[in-house]
Amino acid sequence: MKRPCIQCCLGGSDVTQTPMLWKSVGEDATMECKHTKGAGYFQMYWYRQLPGETMKLVVFTTTATANHDFGDFNKDKFSANKTKAEIGSFRVKKLQPEDKGLYFCAVSQHSDTNTCVS
Repeated sequence: MKRPCIQCCLGGSDVTQTPMLWKSVGEDATMECKHTKGAGYFQMYWYRQLPGETMKLVVFTTTATANHDFGDFNKDKFSANKTKAEIGSFRVKKLQPEDKGLYFCAVSQHSDTNTCVS
């Protein structure tokens, strides 16, 4: 039985994540992302790039809410956890061969760009 490979890459020198996972079909794959940028960087993004495709945002997480934004992606397939600003995790459930790809985390600092000045 083939084992899907899930690769992760680094989101900058201040951001680290699980580098590579080898899992069997049907298993779950959990990746962690950590950063040393400080508590102001409490937003985390998880992207996926499948072979031959462009990178797509799977989920946006924040410590401000437990209701993470999965957009068009299925919560039955993916889950995320973000309880501290400096760490988060992302899970791909019940792996299938088509889940093989590159998974990438990124962090950002909150900014309020829609502030009106009067």
